[in-house]
Amino acid sequence: MKRDDSQPHPAAHAVRQLALRFRSDAEDDGSQARLVGILSLPAAPGPRGVLIVTGGPQYRVGSHRQFVLLARALAAQGVPVLRFDLRGMGDSEGAPRGYRAAGPDIAGALAQFFDAVPSLREVALWGLCDGATAAACHAPRDARITALILLNPWVRGSAGLARATLRHYYLRRLLQGAFWRKLAAGGIRVGASLASLRQVPAATQRQAAQEDDAPAPALLRALAHFQGKVLLILSGEDLDAREWQSLFDGDPAWRAVAARGHWTQAQVDGANHTFASAAWRGEVEQLCARWLQSW
Repeated sequence: MKRDDSQPHPAAHAVRQLALRFRSDAEDDGSQARLVGILSLPAAPGPRGVLIVTGGPQYRVGSHRQFVLLARALAAQGVPVLRFDLRGMGDSEGAPRGYRAAGPDIAGALAQFFDAVPSLREVALWGLCDGATAAACHAPRDARITALILLNPWVRGSAGLARATLRHYYLRRLLQGAFWRKLAAGGIRVGASLASLRQVPAATQRQAAQEDDAPAPALLRALAHFQGKVLLILSGEDLDAREWQSLFDGDPAWRAVAARGHWTQAQVDGANHTFASAAWRGEVEQLCARWLQSW
């Protein structure tokens, strides 16, 4: 098993780290895959826990040890946290299946979480990027999931990417003095740049059939059906976050979902996609802790 070779959180002396092995709810070649997770257990765990759903080619530690630090920070405040490896990742068995097929693994982790923490009554799913999308799509299936914490959810489709790129890259560059100075000095290949720019609006005109496998429609349906609370955290400097914002700007159905009373949105200014600095990660920890304690 891989080691979580990280230094303890300053308040982690009251938190136990327990390694858990459990099974996915899905069968893989006739047998259920065994998964591995780490439970951060407070001395006196409260009734509300957090299950961290990983995304992309990650395992339970997370980029820049974010999941380790977040779990210990929340557990130090009485919130039990389980972070685990999806099948085929880290120490879990099976072949990787991607975020669209993460539901059975999430269900298996939830079953183990409630077994391991008898005081647990409800869970918030926490996810970054496609982990956020996987968490949201699974949430309406289990009444014990009463909240979602979504960071830069994955909604990428070709048209949405094109719109976000046009609005948040090309148009912003035109307002930057450095761009015009570089242009005047001959440091920009005008022909190549114009060719690239012409491709952007063309992509927005692609037929809807080409977007059938985009995650946004499934995510919208899941969020519309989910009756629990939602905390959305966006990075200030991330194209995925800008794609998400473009959905709200261009579609009243998305705005209607976000207008419901149980929806909270926050932004970490200057942060990149994975909240790579200690300051950005700390801000995420504080946002999550305050929100979980507010209801």
